[in-house]
Amino acid sequence: MNFKDYFSKQASEYTRYRPHYPGPLFQYLAELTIEHQLAWDCATGSGQAALGLTPYFDEIIATDASEKQITNAILHSNITYLVSPAEQTEIDSNAVDLIVVAQALHWFDLDKFYGEVKRVLKAGGVIAAWSYGLLRISPPVDELIDKFYVDVVGPFWPPERKLVDDGYRSIPFPFQEFTSPAFSMEANWSLDHLLGYIGTWSSIQKFKEQNKANPLKGFARDLKQVWGRLEDEKRVRWPINMRVGRML
Repeated sequence: MNFKDYFSKQASEYTRYRPHYPGPLFQYLAELTIEHQLAWDCATGSGQAALGLTPYFDEIIATDASEKQITNAILHSNITYLVSPAEQTEIDSNAVDLIVVAQALHWFDLDKFYGEVKRVLKAGGVIAAWSYGLLRISPPVDELIDKFYVDVVGPFWPPERKLVDDGYRSIPFPFQEFTSPAFSMEANWSLDHLLGYIGTWSSIQKFKEQNKANPLKGFARDLKQVWGRLEDEKRVRWPINMRVGRML
């Protein structure tokens, strides 16, 4: 099965620079789940969500259609990594207590994926899908990031990115849905780490391919003007938008 691969080229950078999800999010999902034998992290990328599940589940199966992402994933004794598309896996039927999809649901063939969800999820099992949009640091930095996001690399985002900007509100979700608490990711980052993270955006890769140039060069120069001391770390925050529901 073909898939839209926007991340294999920068898989190692994805592991290094992408933020980790907050522990209370996984605790909340574990509290919703009746049993805690098996969780499936679908489109795991480099394994951030799979790692967050390890304190709460006996086993985690983490799948991704990108072999390079799996090769660069975070190792843990409770996690089994498999190269597999979201829409068709080798997971046993009626075996999974919790399915999570972190920052990836917008890439899927939803009809086929939801069919697979209903096949592998136990009765009463839970599915949670979340996304996060633009980070927030401070008004001067945020203004530059917003302008870069829209005006410079905006035309190079895949169409599915609009679903992330919409906070997943327009995505069909055929489950008994809950209203989840508000969660956010937070980190202390240097300017170099921030630029490394932005460099993992799929729009950056597309810009480079079409223009044979790196848009981060001019952007980095502008950011240095408002960052302050370059060695300083700043608090970075991403609000999380989540859809969570139970299989009836």
